[in-house]
Amino acid sequence: MALAKLTIAPIGDSKIAPFKVLFNPTSYSIAKSVSWETPASEDGGGSTRKSNVTLNAPLLQFGGGQSRTLSLKLFFDVTDYPLISGEKIKDVRNLTNQLVKLTLKERSGNKEQPPPVCRISWGESNSKNMDFPFVGVVESLTQEFTLFDSDGRPLRANLDVSFKEFLKPEEDKRKNDPEFTTLIVKRGDTLSSIAAEMLNDPARWRIIADANQLDNPRALEIGRSLSIPKVQ
Repeated sequence: MALAKLTIAPIGDSKIAPFKVLFNPTSYSIAKSVSWETPASEDGGGSTRKSNVTLNAPLLQFGGGQSRTLSLKLFFDVTDYPLISGEKIKDVRNLTNQLVKLTLKERSGNKEQPPPVCRISWGESNSKNMDFPFVGVVESLTQEFTLFDSDGRPLRANLDVSFKEFLKPEEDKRKNDPEFTTLIVKRGDTLSSIAAEMLNDPARWRIIADANQLDNPRALEIGRSLSIPKVQ
């Protein structure tokens, strides 16, 4: 069975349509930084001095975690003019510009809004897959065009794109709650049936939808892991 294509789907109020990459990355990396700080002490004059005078290394205290960063190397090639969505692609920028749009502000009515938050999905979502779906915003994008036709149009491109994790505080708290539970979507499941099973009330389906940022509550992906929040 062919490997599912990596999909990037803007969420929220974005008008950008979800899209699949042309070729799956051969690798990806996820980085996370954790801040450790040196505590300070006050001397008699009110100034601050580090408290490592008698130690070979300073004492450290936890200063908080930083957002994870998902880095992808993507390859695009349209030398054979592939037919995508009924259109013959003769310029690779027709595809790479899908990622460029994720770095630009959008306009909604008379208001401008920041670049969209995206959900990056690859393969089936389950409790053992902690990397995908990854929800984040584009932090950096580099495009390298490597092959051109006789008219100077680029046909091949290598893209380096990094997404910074976008995590709402309440979601972070729920993920760190040992009593917080998850459920794998099975064939025939609906949000109402899941709410009835897990929250004892089918009318509470919206709580589950909001917790999992479901744009279309009626389209549940079989095998997806849903976070089930606690309710009072």
